[in-house]
Amino acid sequence: MKTVIVLSLLLMYLSLAALAQGTAELKPPKGSQLAIVVFEDLQCPSCRLTSPIVEEAAKTYKIPLVRYDFPLPMHNWSYDAAVIARYFEKQSKQLGDDFRVYIFQHQTEIFPTNLRSFADKFAAEHKSSLPFVIDPKGELAAAVNADRDLGKRVGINHTPTVYLVSAKAGNPVREVSQPKDQLFQMIDAMRRE
Repeated sequence: MKTVIVLSLLLMYLSLAALAQGTAELKPPKGSQLAIVVFEDLQCPSCRLTSPIVEEAAKTYKIPLVRYDFPLPMHNWSYDAAVIARYFEKQSKQLGDDFRVYIFQHQTEIFPTNLRSFADKFAAEHKSSLPFVIDPKGELAAAVNADRDLGKRVGINHTPTVYLVSAKAGNPVREVSQPKDQLFQMIDAMRRE
């Protein structure tokens, strides 16, 4: 019985240590003391609801919003949308962010068969172009896969997952489990520390 308890405690400790080690990879961009980090899936209804909250917090506090793609396997067009977002992001970070917002705004209208038409419409509205083959070398898909792999190392198991990350020592990464209710207060608390 003691052996089972000791093994259980050891496994729990190792799991927490692995999670802490994984989140250590999350840092604010250079020159920033604090950032909002979000792992999101462009087809996730909860991500659609959380997106304006994290954007507003980033603008209000003038802190970076770092987005990571974490397309979930059960969503049938989110991976492709993330690749397209990366295409626009290569043109400018703002254009990529604007595309993500646009997709969230139209999320309930999008299906695998019409995602491309939404992307083409966005490109035209933003005086951009979208090539017939968006990712011929697979570089954009590799970036999406790298985000997903980071999310797995961090221990992401749902979207959205929102963190506040600080450049200060101590407790530099905190998950915001209820962004609508907690994000602004947690930013205030981390800024005071």
